[in-house]
Amino acid sequence: MPLDLRDFVKIDELAAALYQRYGRLDILVGNAGEFGVFTPVPHLEPAVWDEVLDLNLTANWRLIRAMDPLLRAAEHGRAIFVTSELARHPLPYYGAYAVSKAGLETLVRIYAGELARTRVRVNLMDPGTVRTRLRARIFPGENPDAVPPPDSVADAFIELAVAECERNGEIVTVAELLGAQSRA
Repeated sequence: MPLDLRDFVKIDELAAALYQRYGRLDILVGNAGEFGVFTPVPHLEPAVWDEVLDLNLTANWRLIRAMDPLLRAAEHGRAIFVTSELARHPLPYYGAYAVSKAGLETLVRIYAGELARTRVRVNLMDPGTVRTRLRARIFPGENPDAVPPPDSVADAFIELAVAECERNGEIVTVAELLGAQSRA
């Protein structure tokens, strides 16, 4: 269902539609993101700050809020939220994006702790560098063929989405998950 996640009421409507049709939600992936602009923090326009925080942080809180009952209704509800190393190792000029991802990590880890005694598992995935439209917009001169395609990280997401996954509240990198698979 096409949806602008900054239209927060639509998230609630989506949850209601999912409940009516399925009664549960097995897997939620919070992957939408906005970068904003490279600029010193004091130069950020309030509208850009709001746009980035609304999509990268507030929309994910709204997803958690709306989808929580559906995840709990699933036999093994799984929620995965996409983060970035910039949340833990911020760089100059990445202000709104890094702040929003740091906030997302805190939000998701709190939510995971609140669900620790349930069957639902909630984690953060840091896919690393991946060829996306957002990356192409941020780095327009970069050769896209030099950046791994999205399907290169799909197995890592599946690893966190399966019923057997017991991780909860963790920040997982694709390199960590796929490296562990190759050593097994």
